[in-house]
Amino acid sequence: MILFSNKCCYEFIKRLFDVLAAGTLLLLLGPVFALIALALKWENPDAPVFYAAPRVGRNFRTFPFFKFRSMRPNSDKLLHQMKHLNQYTENETAKTVGTVQIAEDIASLLETQGLLLSDKGFEHEAAVLEARAQQAEKPFVKIANDPRITRVGNFIRNTSLDELPQLWNVIRGDMSLVGNRPLPPYEAEQLTTDGTVGRFFAPAGITGLWQVTERGKKGMSADSRKRLDGEYTLRCSFLLDLWILLKTPVAALQKADV
Repeated sequence: MILFSNKCCYEFIKRLFDVLAAGTLLLLLGPVFALIALALKWENPDAPVFYAAPRVGRNFRTFPFFKFRSMRPNSDKLLHQMKHLNQYTENETAKTVGTVQIAEDIASLLETQGLLLSDKGFEHEAAVLEARAQQAEKPFVKIANDPRITRVGNFIRNTSLDELPQLWNVIRGDMSLVGNRPLPPYEAEQLTTDGTVGRFFAPAGITGLWQVTERGKKGMSADSRKRLDGEYTLRCSFLLDLWILLKTPVAALQKADV
């Protein structure tokens, strides 16, 4: 009963703080919104100023995620062509060794495993399970020096100004100021295992524990991000949220091009 009461108190204070802070920031940052919109229209008159894409947040709820557009139109369609640039991909040596081992394991399993019927037809069970395992190892996508980003987009991303429209997501109740980053559906789908599904029990947030500890580091890994998301889910409190908010401005003004 005490734990339930503390959780309810935390949720109430967190929501009240979110609405008051996000509402105040939206009013104060009105001129900044206007300047960014003008710069984006000057660079690309035909492209919309805002970008909305589906994201998966707390309790697997999907919502429209708002940002200032920092990429060229139709950039999502180019993503599959640049997966080899993903910063979360393991180093080439490890991948080569892993690929050889995977090939050997599959070869032996194919002799004993049966067939599965999928949308693609009949497939060997071992191959299907291995493909799913490989996808789960690298669920996040982050590309350094992404060629899809425009000049104005590069500036607003490096200063995190592209995130400002998410204040409206906070007002709507889709997100909180602090929480685990909401994910695209294709990434969220890969984090539904017992070891990672807990991240979706915490609020989705504009900033979070991962952003203030690892963002901008070239050596960041998918494992460390999953670990930090899980840690926030277990430790989340109003004091931790305030500590993350205080650390966010420094993390936002990153020098690394991520």
